[in-house]
Amino acid sequence: MIFIKFLHIGIDDTDSPNGMCTTYLGAKIIDELKENKIEIEGFPRLIRLNPFARFKTRGNGAIHFKIPYEGTDINFVKELILKTVSDLAMFDCDNTNPGVVFYSGEITPEMIDYSYKAIHSVITIKEAENFAKKIGADIYKFKKGRGIIGSLAAIGCPLKDYTYELLAYRVPENYGTKRAIDYDSVIEMDKKTFPDTFENYDKAEDYIAIEPKTPCPVMYGIRSNSPDTLLLAKKIVKLNEPIERFRIYLTNQHTDMHVEKAKKIEDMKQYSCYIIQGKVKNKPKIIEGGHMFFNLYDESGEIACGAYEPTKDFRKVVKKLLPEDIVKLYGGIGEHGTFNIEKFQVIKLIDVEYKNPKCKCGKRMTSAGKNKGFKCKKCGNKISSNQKIPETISRSLVEGKFYETPISARRHLAKPIVRMNL
Repeated sequence: MIFIKFLHIGIDDTDSPNGMCTTYLGAKIIDELKENKIEIEGFPRLIRLNPFARFKTRGNGAIHFKIPYEGTDINFVKELILKTVSDLAMFDCDNTNPGVVFYSGEITPEMIDYSYKAIHSVITIKEAENFAKKIGADIYKFKKGRGIIGSLAAIGCPLKDYTYELLAYRVPENYGTKRAIDYDSVIEMDKKTFPDTFENYDKAEDYIAIEPKTPCPVMYGIRSNSPDTLLLAKKIVKLNEPIERFRIYLTNQHTDMHVEKAKKIEDMKQYSCYIIQGKVKNKPKIIEGGHMFFNLYDESGEIACGAYEPTKDFRKVVKKLLPEDIVKLYGGIGEHGTFNIEKFQVIKLIDVEYKNPKCKCGKRMTSAGKNKGFKCKKCGNKISSNQKIPETISRSLVEGKFYETPISARRHLAKPIVRMNL
């Protein structure tokens, strides 16, 4: 077996809420390399990292591609990449701290472990620097250089499950203007290619999901299980403005790679993502701002769980949960220590609810006070018993079924039900 040596390139942290996109920077580099007769091996990769990391750029995605070492002017490649990052990264944003990593060894188990850590928890710049030194990678930091964390993770990340995304990019003079996408053609594309493509259009909200909402270079992004289907989808989508270039990325998006199985609630840590099973403690309630919360508990403790206002009708589904229902939640713990629900599976539903007794007049009675029985507000009748009455209830939720947030509120890494082979 002949071993081919590659130069691995990782780039991260070049964008900001006001513009740029690391995938665009990568696409531009790859096209310029091709103009100089230097081809990358396979698809470039887009690796999404921990969505709850405290310091991150807009999408928290790093890129990785590799070039055969033999016959390549490595110094030219490095100079081109570093110059492009220097020219295009959004240095005026405080949170943009680009990092570039070059690595020419084999991908080792410790590099894979590092990548999982970057997706599941938090890594410091110092940790990344020490790890790069340990494996012999060359790092280049711009400003604080936080991007080296994701760049190293992108290089070492294994992809057992994966998807593809076709990203089309605007010509620079159109940045910041309304994108001229024919929405009807997007709906047509979705009808013809779903479920091989997914998250294109949310019919319930009449929401076009392929279009970014920021002034970045991306015209649209279409996601699929197949690169061939992406090329078909691109032919169907109509635009009323030119595109500068496009590129297909191999990615960990929509794979649930960010969630780990937690055995107990007490094992979960802030700024990490989990699958956790437990019992509903109280009826979900909406607070000011439209956010819905309930507590989940197990033998080790409990945690507040939230379905936030942007999840729209998903909150109506969450509201159907009752105390003692057993559910499996997918999501992560954010800044305030609340578990943000991305989707949930119903494991066991209660079919009996204990309610106040009904009066002989038919009215539901209310408490007469602690240990004082019940009273009827309609006719004044009282009973001394403090016992609530079990009643069989009908549930619209279905045991075993998954329920997920709408496309508009879904995280890049969350695996949609359509990809779960249910």
